[in-house]
Amino acid sequence: MKTIWKVILGIGGAIAGILAIFASTKQSQSKKDFNRRVKANEDKLDFITKSADKVNKEKEVTKSNIKKTSAKIKTTKSKVKSTKDAKKTIDSFEKKYRKK
Repeated sequence: MKTIWKVILGIGGAIAGILAIFASTKQSQSKKDFNRRVKANEDKLDFITKSADKVNKEKEVTKSNIKKTSAKIKTTKSKVKSTKDAKKTIDSFEKKYRKK
């Protein structure tokens, strides 16, 4: 009876060992897939950060150009004379000397 139990226990142990080996290979396969996906995501992240840095640099250049042009616009506006007085003069002249 002891030998039968030893044989059954040995067969069960062998089956359990085989199942453990298959389970570990499946686990390592999924781990490989996971690592592969992680690496792909890191590559995508690097690409995105590089393009984001590029966009930020372009953004800074654009902002500096906007500041320069707005400063030019301010200086130009300060040099331009107002035409309100001239329009009033023309209106009063037309009213005064226009033939009715």
